[in-house]
Amino acid sequence: MDFWQRYRAIDARDTRFDGQFYTAVRTTGIYCRPSCPARTPKAENVTFYETSAAAHDAGYRACKRCLPEAVPGTPAWNIRSDIAGRAMRLINDGVINRDGVEGLASRLGYSSRQLNRILSHELGAGPLSLARASRAQTARTLLVSTRMKLADVAFAAGFSSVRQFNETIGEVFAMTPTALRGTARHHRAPAATTALTLSLPYREPFDPGIFDFLAVRSIPGIETGTATSYARTLRLPHADARFSVEYDDGAPGRPLILTIGAVDLRDLPSLLSRVRRLLDLDADPVAIDSALAADPRLAPAVKALPGMRMPGAVDPQELLIRAMIGQQITVAAARTALTQLSACGSESLVPADGLHRLFPTAAQIADPGFGLLRGPQRRIDSVRTAAAAMASGSLEFGYGDDLAGLQAKLLPLPGVGPWTVGYVAMRVIGAPDVFLANDAAVKNGILALDAATQEDHRLPGEHSPDFTEVRPWRSYATMHLWRAAALRTKPKPKLPAPTLSAVPAG
Repeated sequence: MDFWQRYRAIDARDTRFDGQFYTAVRTTGIYCRPSCPARTPKAENVTFYETSAAAHDAGYRACKRCLPEAVPGTPAWNIRSDIAGRAMRLINDGVINRDGVEGLASRLGYSSRQLNRILSHELGAGPLSLARASRAQTARTLLVSTRMKLADVAFAAGFSSVRQFNETIGEVFAMTPTALRGTARHHRAPAATTALTLSLPYREPFDPGIFDFLAVRSIPGIETGTATSYARTLRLPHADARFSVEYDDGAPGRPLILTIGAVDLRDLPSLLSRVRRLLDLDADPVAIDSALAADPRLAPAVKALPGMRMPGAVDPQELLIRAMIGQQITVAAARTALTQLSACGSESLVPADGLHRLFPTAAQIADPGFGLLRGPQRRIDSVRTAAAAMASGSLEFGYGDDLAGLQAKLLPLPGVGPWTVGYVAMRVIGAPDVFLANDAAVKNGILALDAATQEDHRLPGEHSPDFTEVRPWRSYATMHLWRAAALRTKPKPKLPAPTLSAVPAG
């Protein structure tokens, strides 16, 4: 977007752009979200920044009226596969808090000096400033959503000391932590539990079908899900964790409520980032749906199900194993195989709500776990080879990769082909433009949508078989095709709320 496109967006107070850029006003010394209700500033007084960190570094503080930090994340970090996008995915996952700038640079294949130069040029701020802004945003969320002690908030947000926490909050928000906590609009009564409860911001519309997708793949003891909720255990850098998310379509604002039942506070930023990735909460559904609706084959599905989300992954290694086991078999069969495999996982969490087990580590799968797998020997050997490579450290991949990097790392593995790499790219790095052309459910979905279009007397016309017209959003087109395939395989009267049980099993 150029300057005037952004200026028109702030003049219209368009909420779709919240989190996508920030508006700094020289005459007031503050920066705002695009939808700030304050009077639109004169164009000559406005500077736009890609990140709040860049605004901080330029000497601006956050607006107390619109709270620009309380917005969904930037969708560009998934769309962009350059160094800046990859770095932001890792920063949001807490890599700098754990490994410092050197660790971040090493993962991206650059020196820290080169990385600082690239990010300063592309985003207006270096890695330390970007990490500082991420900590400030996490701290604000905890201050206004919980009754945690201020010292606990400081360390949970990733600050190394309470003094650093106080200074940052003061510089960014021009308020003390106590005063910032006082800005909370709704104070929940303290509950007799140690669980943390937070509200997750997202852009409307939101299709809750993503919960169906996760529920039909849930592994007993590790995950559980319904049409409006999902809960699971997972392994994080410092300790094991457990969380649940519930969607309340009937409540004002249709909130997504995250409840964290167990977590090491040092892992909290990473957990928040991964839950957001899992539910694709930083997506811009209006932009995506507008592009998809331009294709007459997809238009009816987009109209019926606006705000389709693309499920992410809370653990990249786990996702690869699940994808390899789920290839070319049904969701039910994959779930059975994964349930059996989960028996070699750890049971280190106190049982709660039926969750008591962790998904097996790569080392557990490579050693005792492979004996629990059933099916063709070639597939069992492929899964064990991949698990052994991950356990030894010879195969490393994650949120900081791009599609080309994933292809280079995963395609040499036996049993891994373009479908597996594409599926992993969709769910691990949020790649928006993957089209799984040879997927059986995708083909069935195309047939289902073509049939529906012809029944409505709208001929599909001449359109590419791989949906190039809707780029760069073909991953979301794939999600619609999987949903259409699921509808096609079950009697219509019995499906008031369709699931995604007929799509690939990863």
